[in-house]
Amino acid sequence: MMSKKQKKTMESINSRLALVMKSGKYVLGSKQTLKTLRQGKAWLVIIANNCPALKRSEIEYYSMLAHCGVHHYSGNNIELGTACGKYFRVSCLSITHPGDSDIIRELPGGEKQD
Repeated sequence: MMSKKQKKTMESINSRLALVMKSGKYVLGSKQTLKTLRQGKAWLVIIANNCPALKRSEIEYYSMLAHCGVHHYSGNNIELGTACGKYFRVSCLSITHPGDSDIIRELPGGEKQD
């Protein structure tokens, strides 16, 4: 069971993520996330907790090189897909433009150095 604080922060992240899906720009999936990281377009990367370890470490390494924030989503890939408003699983996603959402400022490590 999740504590009350964990549930509140997860709801907060989900609502911000829904706003990004509606007004911002993003890419879903590990291949596309790595592509945006290599191009330097990613502002924030969100990774599900059951993403394979090798893929997770590769994404974290590229994020470190690109000076991009990484957020480890507390739910699995099914819950992350649902939070994105999709009917499929999403292991990781990259936010390239936040739109009206303040997700970049609110999540830890989400600051972009230009």
